Amino acid sequence: MSKTAVIILAGGRGTRMQSDKSKQFIEVKGRPIIYYTLKRFEENKDIDKIILVLPEDEVAYCRENVLEKYELRVDTIVTGGAERQDSVYNGLKAAEGYDIVLIHDGARPFVSDRIIEEGVKYAEEYGAAAPGVMPKDTIKVKNDENFSVSTPDRSSLVAVQTPQCFKYDIIKDCHDKIRENHIKVTDDTMAIENYGNKVYLFDGEYTNLKITTPEDLVMAEYLADSL
Repeated sequence: MSKTAVIILAGGRGTRMQSDKSKQFIEVKGRPIIYYTLKRFEENKDIDKIILVLPEDEVAYCRENVLEKYELRVDTIVTGGAERQDSVYNGLKAAEGYDIVLIHDGARPFVSDRIIEEGVKYAEEYGAAAPGVMPKDTIKVKNDENFSVSTPDRSSLVAVQTPQCFKYDIIKDCHDKIRENHIKVTDDTMAIENYGNKVYLFDGEYTNLKITTPEDLVMAEYLADSL
């Protein structure tokens, strides 16, 4: 049986939320967003270790106002780096010894058990997997003058979500290489693909939204009511 760790990235500063509070600590139905995220993984039977990545100046606040207040289980807290990929790398070092690692956005609080469990299964089978949904809108490619130049077939497009799920050795090796070669990536599937690995895409859910803007909080309030 594979041992599985999840790395939860909680470094959002809340700029687009128009808030002076970091995004993960904004409250939904009286509880911080990160509470819901941690609870989902704490209660999932496939998760053996929870690693939380936080800015150094927010560790004490999170311990007192989230973890201790709501009696949430986090096995390891590590501090983040300058870029997202640096934060992931710090989390990966804390996941050494585990077979499968899931990497998840802390501001994506409504991930389902199905997504978590299928992610683990497909990572075991394919080495790398991620959930995703078909974009609801038609997507246009534009040029530098802001004119539309093409319209991709929507049926071939996927908006990738998290958790992105990997065999530990594969994702750690790819992150080692992008660090050595000073390559910037915006998510972990890019690190994998950069070295010739394939990522299996499986069905995500539209409710697995990442809370980024004030409008997203409206949906989050609704989803929190359904828990």
